[in-house]
Amino acid sequence: MSGYGYSALPLLLSLSMMYGQPVLFQSPSFTITASEVIEGNYRAAAISAVKIHSSYKSQTGGQAALQGHMEPIESEWTLTRDVSGFPQYHSGQMIVDALYTKALEEMLLDIRTDGAFMAGAKWDGVWTRDISYSILLSLAILNPDAAKVSLKAKVKNNRIIQDTGTGGSWPVSTDRMTWTLAAWEVYVVTGDEEWLRYAYAVIKNSVEDDQRNAVNPATGLLFGESSFLDWREQTYPRWMDPKDIYMSQALGTNAVHYRAYQILAEMAGLCGDDPGIFQNIAGTIKSGMNKSLWLEEKGYYGQFLYGRTYQSVSSKSEALGEALSVLFKVAGEDRAMRIIASTPVMDYGIPCIYPQIPNIPPYHNNAVWPFVEAFWTWASARAGNERSVETGLASIYRAAALFNTNKENMVASTGDYAGTQINSDRQLWSVAGNLATIYRVFYGMTFTQDGILFSPFIPQGYSGNKSLKNFKYRDAVLTVNLLGTGNVITSVTMDTLQQAKAFIPAGIKGEHTFTIVLGYKNAANSSINLHRNRVAPETPMVRKKGGILRWNKVVGAKNYAVYKNGGEIARVQRTSCHLPADGPFAEYQVMAVDENGFESFLSEPLSVVPKKDLLVLDASSTKLPLRTEHTGFTKKGYIRLSNDDNQRVVFKTVMNQSGLYRIDARYANGNGPINTDNKCAIRTLTMNKKRAGAIIFPQRGTGNWSDWGYTNALVVHLDAGENELVLELFPFNTNMNVDINEALLDQLRLIKMTGMEE
Repeated sequence: MSGYGYSALPLLLSLSMMYGQPVLFQSPSFTITASEVIEGNYRAAAISAVKIHSSYKSQTGGQAALQGHMEPIESEWTLTRDVSGFPQYHSGQMIVDALYTKALEEMLLDIRTDGAFMAGAKWDGVWTRDISYSILLSLAILNPDAAKVSLKAKVKNNRIIQDTGTGGSWPVSTDRMTWTLAAWEVYVVTGDEEWLRYAYAVIKNSVEDDQRNAVNPATGLLFGESSFLDWREQTYPRWMDPKDIYMSQALGTNAVHYRAYQILAEMAGLCGDDPGIFQNIAGTIKSGMNKSLWLEEKGYYGQFLYGRTYQSVSSKSEALGEALSVLFKVAGEDRAMRIIASTPVMDYGIPCIYPQIPNIPPYHNNAVWPFVEAFWTWASARAGNERSVETGLASIYRAAALFNTNKENMVASTGDYAGTQINSDRQLWSVAGNLATIYRVFYGMTFTQDGILFSPFIPQGYSGNKSLKNFKYRDAVLTVNLLGTGNVITSVTMDTLQQAKAFIPAGIKGEHTFTIVLGYKNAANSSINLHRNRVAPETPMVRKKGGILRWNKVVGAKNYAVYKNGGEIARVQRTSCHLPADGPFAEYQVMAVDENGFESFLSEPLSVVPKKDLLVLDASSTKLPLRTEHTGFTKKGYIRLSNDDNQRVVFKTVMNQSGLYRIDARYANGNGPINTDNKCAIRTLTMNKKRAGAIIFPQRGTGNWSDWGYTNALVVHLDAGENELVLELFPFNTNMNVDINEALLDQLRLIKMTGMEE
């Protein structure tokens, strides 16, 4: 089902009579009234603004709890912490008031003894992306001091720390720039000039390293894993190893980088530097996203670019990236409205990706994350889509009330907190997302250097007067009243004086009352793309036998799309395709498509390499000392690369003709597992004294020094005659570990790219 227009008000009025109180939201799965969440026989009721009782029992919770994976929910919550120092929210919806108060308490419970925020009840650490998204959503508004402590905990070597992750982290993962979004929010909330100068230096150092190690000059986009979606099996095809994930260019990650460079430009201007270079980079990223990731036929951005030498865009939606693209204005106004109306949502909220990946248990796959829902709801308000705002609020409030805590995630298809791979109470960014429904959606707060701009959005079901008392902003203590519904401001007063716009200046002092009155206006575009859960076909596995490309039969596939060099060349129902008898280097992939048009991931690229176009430069050709302790090298031995050994490795070769060549390295890195740690090795490749880019050597398994694979590839121009290729360790190649930047180098592989444009 799709295209739900805003026609629910008569139904809500009749339901209000049925339930004896105003109905805020109704779906086939659950109902939210002014004081209750009702789902089948389960109820969560706000007894008061400081007490919630829930009868919810996990649909799979009994067995899960016995296995130690999940705790039964707390049936009753009563406020025990003093939250009076924070803004006090009151409305005509007791359930919302109580959930707001509970979120304040859970925020306090998530503060460690050192003053930093922890990630949640099960996670006492500070993660860059978790804390940064939380601060941006609401925590800079509520507790900028704890926000500063937390952000400083994620700085090392005067650079932002990338969380541990796939293949040894940065630059396989590059979403550490979320720190920039949070640091700027702290500044515009507080006006702290010392903080501004500190943050500017840290961010500037970090982006300088990113520019040298993680930029695709062909697209203008940043390489790296999807922001927050850092469990690779949950969102990537199985064949993609860490170097493939590095070479992908993800929607959410690039939205973060775009906004980070915008912020850096503003910071530069305030700190007396030229903002131009950062503005230009931001423009390049935005252009690249709109050129390479936008799917016109879908009405939203694709998940990521992926592949090897030739890349394609994944047609899956990616909820956080879609939301950030709207909020950060990567998408123009028309596209923003289309994104909110077109991106698939489900009964219990917007899934992280859609459709789901087959045979992968819920976590990011087949899951709703409340903090993502909060960004989506905020973006929906920005785009003026009332139906989407209603469903987003309902997803957040339902989960927080029934579960009686702000859980980390829930299964998208069932709405249950149990069943995901792991979960936690009072997850910080879920707490922050709940609070953001008040500050970012209802009140529509945007903080700037000059003050607070209000763009409220109140769905009709949430009618009634609202107030925020004891709202502390710099040198002022404010009461902010909100009257009416909709998103059209009809009047604004400061104390008793009429104001021209809903804006509170940064220089305000003392106690004041600010009142905004709304007049409802029916939204021109208020539809959502509501879907039941769908699972994409399995990814085909491709092989070459003679001159025929073959692949396995995929269950549910109606036909198969055959790709050559990133573009579709055939659509067939059989499981084979004839290849040209000869020709230059080419990559072939196959995609399975089901009867509903849902697509699998493209298969692992199968390379066809003419022998005459392949050149291998063995480690022994460098004349450097070779080592043989580990097995699996191809010739006489390998070269150990480290901070101390072989910082500069020179290969020389004579080429018969000039042209483009694809260059990668065969290597081993046993310094850590594929899924965590921070010892991804990095070097820079130069040819004839011209820098080509970074070659990365991700971890391939703890102690797996005899497990060899290939790095990312660079396509470079080589001259006819002698060429010098150098792998060198520069200061900007320093990884997140700093002390260990190590790999074993077996050979360089060069492939002539006949027919590729330079």
